[in-house]
Amino acid sequence: MKFGMVVVAGFSGAVGIKRRPMLVVSTDLYHAERPDVILIVITSQTKKANAKTDYVLQDWAVAGLRQPSAVRVYFGMKTPAELTVIGELSERDRLAVQKILRIALDV
Repeated sequence: MKFGMVVVAGFSGAVGIKRRPMLVVSTDLYHAERPDVILIVITSQTKKANAKTDYVLQDWAVAGLRQPSAVRVYFGMKTPAELTVIGELSERDRLAVQKILRIALDV
């Protein structure tokens, strides 16, 4: 796993567990020292992606997604065994996600 990979995993929501796309945001250094992967949510609800910490993906098809999608800084954690890789962000989307993470975490 590496930062920018798009994966599918079971995600606990208000209604129950649903398999959904998520984005790996943890780093190689983190993975070298920890057994889990830090993820943020990917949603197809792009019209609702209007928070400063949301980002509508420009190259969603390249990332392996089936429809226009946005990332939302809503964290989850899974083990690598629970994840299925479906793609990877383009460079411009990866840089934009790094920007919203810095805003969300004030780093």
